[in-house]
Amino acid sequence: MKMLPEACVANILSFTTPADTFSSASISSVFRLAGDSDFVWEKFLPSGYRRLISTWTHGSFSSKKELYRCLCESVLIDNGRKIFKIDKLSGKITYVLSARELSITWSDQRHYWSWSHRSDSRFSEAVQLIMTDWLEVTGKIQTGALSPNTSYGAYLIMKVRERAYGLDLVPAETWVKVGNGGKKIGTSYLSCLDDKKQLMKRLFYGHRDQRTAKNEPRVRGDGWMEIELGEFETGGEGEEHDKEVVMSLTEVKGYQLKGGIVIDGIEVRPKR
Repeated sequence: MKMLPEACVANILSFTTPADTFSSASISSVFRLAGDSDFVWEKFLPSGYRRLISTWTHGSFSSKKELYRCLCESVLIDNGRKIFKIDKLSGKITYVLSARELSITWSDQRHYWSWSHRSDSRFSEAVQLIMTDWLEVTGKIQTGALSPNTSYGAYLIMKVRERAYGLDLVPAETWVKVGNGGKKIGTSYLSCLDDKKQLMKRLFYGHRDQRTAKNEPRVRGDGWMEIELGEFETGGEGEEHDKEVVMSLTEVKGYQLKGGIVIDGIEVRPKR
């Protein structure tokens, strides 16, 4: 059986996905060689990858495929204030904005917040809430920095210290806003409720607001916890589709003193 020329196979693979290209290497040596070509992996790399790699220190890459594999790992960019990553099989983009990239009310006041290096953080520092009755955390990103035509979720990455207080009395408000669109509002507690408090909430609220009984931080695989702030859709490619996404968590209505949470950042990743 006569095989297709390598250049023809490479052209076909460039219209598939990274997952297809990885798996096709087992078909034949022609597919393996074609699947290693810069022509194919140039199509899978993010459109702005040249500007991206100019913001972090790295060695030289022998191929576009090697560069792609490198970007599948968490890469610190923008002077260590953001993390960039692409999914190995889909090529979809994930960003993590560090706590320093966020707007946190009174985070420059030492008696409210404390900045420090943490060995469990991927950034140089995280911030711990000492005490406040006005919690407001906001992050921003452009849809043009993300993968086009993709559903995304935004997640506040945080931890609860052993002596935390005031986190499970009043739910915080979470929301995401894209461009001039409206806010998609939700609620979440800042810590997980124990069984007794879950029961009390159900008895008090009944069926009036089921969110108060179930929205709370979830444990991540890296040892941190996350609160979903909301989700949104990116549009097509091009400047005309580039919109600002604002993501926020606020708890300012209860005037309840609270403290003991550590904020690492906000992750913006494709929804599965």
